[in-house]
Amino acid sequence: MATELVHVGFGNYLASNRIAHRLPPNSAPAQRLIRKAKEERIVIDMTSGRRTKTAVVLDSGQVVLLAITPEALAGRVTAARQDKVAQAQAAVE
Repeated sequence: MATELVHVGFGNYLASNRIAHRLPPNSAPAQRLIRKAKEERIVIDMTSGRRTKTAVVLDSGQVVLLAITPEALAGRVTAARQDKVAQAQAAVE
């Protein structure tokens, strides 16, 4: 399986096939998850000092903090997958 990288801002990329969950960080459960992950030192901060708008849980259990909204992340993942399908179809033709 090929790794699909998605641009998440400020020169950072995230492997879309490793995303287990994405959630807004302002809910109480998300804040507890982020706090616990920081204590365990398994947080990857990709906000470049900006406000955290999305918390992503990877399949490895790590938590990634992003400065883009969950909707924007979903749109970028969907666009990357559509591009991959289009490239595969073009290669067949």
